Amino acid sequence: MNMAMTNVAAGQYAIPRRVGSHRARAVTNGVMTGLCAAAVALALVPLFSVLWLVVSKGIHSLSLSFFTKLPAPVGELGGGVGNAIVGTLFMVGLASCIGLPLGVGAGIFLAERGDGKLGHVVRFTAEVLAGVPSIVVGVVAYGLIVLPMRHFSAMAGAVALAILMIPTLARATEEMIRLVPRSLREASLALGVPAWRTSLSVVLRTALGGLINAALLAIARAAGETAPLLFTALNNQYWNLHPLQPTASLTVQIYNYAISPYEDWHDKAWGAALCLLILIGGLSLIARLAAGRRSQA
Repeated sequence: MNMAMTNVAAGQYAIPRRVGSHRARAVTNGVMTGLCAAAVALALVPLFSVLWLVVSKGIHSLSLSFFTKLPAPVGELGGGVGNAIVGTLFMVGLASCIGLPLGVGAGIFLAERGDGKLGHVVRFTAEVLAGVPSIVVGVVAYGLIVLPMRHFSAMAGAVALAILMIPTLARATEEMIRLVPRSLREASLALGVPAWRTSLSVVLRTALGGLINAALLAIARAAGETAPLLFTALNNQYWNLHPLQPTASLTVQIYNYAISPYEDWHDKAWGAALCLLILIGGLSLIARLAAGRRSQA
């Protein structure tokens, strides 16, 4: 009887402690959730302010002639950035042809055969290159390509952009391939499929959604670079699709317009910035949609 009364008393005293502890945890959870929400709001304020500034100042410059005409001569009104848009797409396309196979190939090697000394060297090199400022890459491309050729070119700019794409793409590819279940590899090898064909037909096909996402993000980063192109492709006031000639780009055109003393060029700089924002945002959105559909599948 005494033991039962003791247990009841202990239970009566234990309930308030548990309720009080639950309330304390609830209060702490509410406070931390509010702090996280406030931090997110503070982070979104500069983002939306930049977006609003670019859209509000650049929307007035957009027109059909803005996308199709060449830049106007100094001191004249009108013109457009059609050659810069074409040049950006041209150089990013060349950079993708160079960087995507190398980046994906390096990622496959790191995931499948990257446990040895060579794999550690490649992984360390990719991590170092991923943190190198883009202007340093531009200077290196200038010394290795522009100086021996004795002139600027779209190919030099594409090589500089490809160097920026490769390390990020290699590390992302490695992570995507490592997420593929090992049982799929073993099943393919057990059926007599060679290792190289297993990597291409089974592993890559399974990780295709993540690879597309990584590739689009790498392309979006390359499209927004300015410093490497100042040292390699320079600029061009005319249409150009020759890989060995200087070529215009949106980022360099924005830079040239922004530092000019002409108000009309400043307006066109805002319009070009909006075009670049739409291009990069579109690539990022496509990457997100591809990743989402792959996850649902």
